[in-house]
Amino acid sequence: MGTLIALLLIVLLFVVLGSGLWIGLSLLGVAVFAMEVFSSRPVGDSMVLTIWGSTSSWTLTALPLFLWMGEILFRSKLSEDMFKGLAPWLNRLPGRLLHVNVIGCTIFAAVSGSSAATCATIGKISLPELKKRGYPDDISIGTLAGASTLGLLIPPSIIMIVYGVAANVSIAKLFIAGVIPGLLLASLFSGYIIVWSLMNKDKVPAADEGMSFVQKLYASRHLIPVVSLIGLVLGSIYSGIATATEAAAFGVAGSLVLSAIERSLSWDKFKEGLVAACRVYCMIGLILAGAAFLTLAMGFIGLPRELAQFIGSLNLSPFGLILLLTGFFIVLGCFLDGISMVVLTMAVLLPTVQAAGLDLIWFGIFIVLVVEMAQITPPVGFNLFVLQGLTRREITYIARTAMPMFFLMLVAVLATYFFQDIVLWLPRQMASG
Repeated sequence: MGTLIALLLIVLLFVVLGSGLWIGLSLLGVAVFAMEVFSSRPVGDSMVLTIWGSTSSWTLTALPLFLWMGEILFRSKLSEDMFKGLAPWLNRLPGRLLHVNVIGCTIFAAVSGSSAATCATIGKISLPELKKRGYPDDISIGTLAGASTLGLLIPPSIIMIVYGVAANVSIAKLFIAGVIPGLLLASLFSGYIIVWSLMNKDKVPAADEGMSFVQKLYASRHLIPVVSLIGLVLGSIYSGIATATEAAAFGVAGSLVLSAIERSLSWDKFKEGLVAACRVYCMIGLILAGAAFLTLAMGFIGLPRELAQFIGSLNLSPFGLILLLTGFFIVLGCFLDGISMVVLTMAVLLPTVQAAGLDLIWFGIFIVLVVEMAQITPPVGFNLFVLQGLTRREITYIARTAMPMFFLMLVAVLATYFFQDIVLWLPRQMASG
């Protein structure tokens, strides 16, 4: 009986989502239906208490602040300066300026926290420049699609904050756990660019006129503001001076000060950034509220317990469970965004994950990796939509160019499973320190 109810609710959810209704309202609607039909609990009181509890968390305050910081950087000259500082150092590396996509996304991810913001910001800077210099569109777009997902993995990460709240684990430990996997993934992307360029030497433009070491150092001055902001945000967290929320406030203040010094943020752009951050956070807040109420409704019906019993009855090994969940999240990512995926599934999956003996910090990074894969999986890969807006290309073309990055992410998932210290070594050092 429980399985039939679960299937009915899943079908109903996908039908409502397919109708074009907002994700948050879709989740709320299915939850109300489930409560009214399959439970005797009062719907109104439960909804009010759940929505208030899910949206009034102090930890969650970091979310709009990091969003605002990303919007400020997106609209100021700081992001443009990053290209100027990086380009001279990549001239002799196989693939040359294609690495700007990876390195630029890695750096911007450390001050943004959003995959879409990273994709839009670096894409606006790098794609026109790469096209002008004669680099092929497919490799330029594909590497940007993959590298921009680092906005989810390299701290500070919005989705890590959401997972930390849902799973009740330390956000600071999640942040530091994402550093090495993020650098590993960036290295895999750069390695792919090197191999591709060596196999397609005729497609890579000739190197620019060489610069002396001193000239390169002088050009690197453009990186100082962004690197300083990264140091301020992450340093304040890992030194214990600030919580994730307080560090987000430092990040906003720092980005405002830097853009004021460079005089690159007008009053109109300031207002646009504030409005954009509010709009995105309201969307995420509504999704969180809807998902929290749907989770509660499923709990009243007893579906999480039945699902946990079903998965437990399969007697899967931890590796088998991870393979199953990887496929599950990739399929789910075809229909839902990353925030919804995390909030909607954690209450159901965490008991099973803990029973399998998996560390919740490690599982958080695993979740972020598979959500990254979903970001470039059609038909609802958010990064694909961002790139479609930037390039005016067909979504199928963009998805095809991003496919090698998808498989590299799968390699990263397997590597972090078999060598879990990739994720857990830094958090252990933080705990022992």
